[in-house]
Amino acid sequence: MRRLNPSLVAGGVIVGVIVLMALVSFLWTPYDATFVDPSIRLAKPSWDHWFGTDKFGRDVLSQIMVGSRTTLFVGVVAVGVAAVIGVPLGILAAMARRWPSEFIMRTNDLVLAFPALLLAIMFGAVFGTSTLTAMIAIGIASVPLFARVIRSGALQVMRTEYVLAARAAGRQPWPIAVRHVLPNVTGLITVQASVSFAIAVLAEAALSFLGFGTPPPTPSWGRMLQESQEFLFSAPRLAIFPGVAIAIAVLGFNLLGDGLRDRFDPKLEDRR
Repeated sequence: MRRLNPSLVAGGVIVGVIVLMALVSFLWTPYDATFVDPSIRLAKPSWDHWFGTDKFGRDVLSQIMVGSRTTLFVGVVAVGVAAVIGVPLGILAAMARRWPSEFIMRTNDLVLAFPALLLAIMFGAVFGTSTLTAMIAIGIASVPLFARVIRSGALQVMRTEYVLAARAAGRQPWPIAVRHVLPNVTGLITVQASVSFAIAVLAEAALSFLGFGTPPPTPSWGRMLQESQEFLFSAPRLAIFPGVAIAIAVLGFNLLGDGLRDRFDPKLEDRR
């Protein structure tokens, strides 16, 4: 029996807690996350408000809980968009002849060289700032990562004996891709999805911080950071709580991705 990977366990626990917090927020939060009460603005942490209140009198803990829903939703959709586009492109680049493959990968390199945040800001300027715009922009920016990783794995699968036998038997490329290549790169897809999720969490927070992400009044960890700037010295907790939430979420998904990588590649795990 293989021992449990510490990174996989730690990442799974952190991600599980974040998901649980998001699910609980659908059923219960200490207060309405969007309710404004000027009489208790900038209240310090207490038994009534565990994390205190912000400059509008909104409960910070409730915003953190509801903000986790936004973060996970954006991450899931962005990673889904990247995987749906990037995985077929990676497999196609591995199975195609030289020039079509080179064209796909050079185009992929061009998109990869374009700054992701700049692409998202352009989307926001053209289509308006919204959660949907942020999801699409982050997803498109992550497509090259999936395409490069999946192409590398697919090239290894294409050299295996069972794929060579299928090609010798006259199988068409797409049946080979669906039956042989795709199942054997599923592990790579899972690992890359976990890593890309961490990138999406940071990107969503950055976009919201810059005003191109989730619009108010929907709670967002990045916008909470942006709103706390003027109180960094008088009420630093307003920046600490969402900042720590973002850091923990990114750490959790990175640890999960590292653990999954070791799980799907026993050689890496044996070196530890």
